[in-house]
Amino acid sequence: QVQLVESGGGLVQAGGSLRLSCVASGRTASTDVTGWFRQAPGKERVFVAAISWSGGYFGLGDSVKGRFTISRDNVKNTVFLQMNSLQPEDTAVYYCAARSHWSGIFRVSEYAYWGQGTQVTVSS
Repeated sequence: QVQLVESGGGLVQAGGSLRLSCVASGRTASTDVTGWFRQAPGKERVFVAAISWSGGYFGLGDSVKGRFTISRDNVKNTVFLQMNSLQPEDTAVYYCAARSHWSGIFRVSEYAYWGQGTQVTVSS
């Protein structure tokens, strides 16, 4: 019903920046919230950021506050994750996800739709 495609990952040196994009298609009217999660090798998938389409609400995980920002392009149905001051600890597969409402944005299990992920690797 909803398809999500991430792009923008790659290899970057510590201190550098990347911007990830998530393009939504299909029945996007059924989803109001887009989130970003990441999963490093051997670790659980964790919340990074989220933004709503209807109310403009946004949230950031504690580990990325002050370094990452989330934004949206309403016309293109695209959500961006701007990542600055990247560190090796940020290395992970980054996933775009969507859900119907804002409450519970931190919970992986409550997102109905997921993209395939894009690899971000930060070298020291």
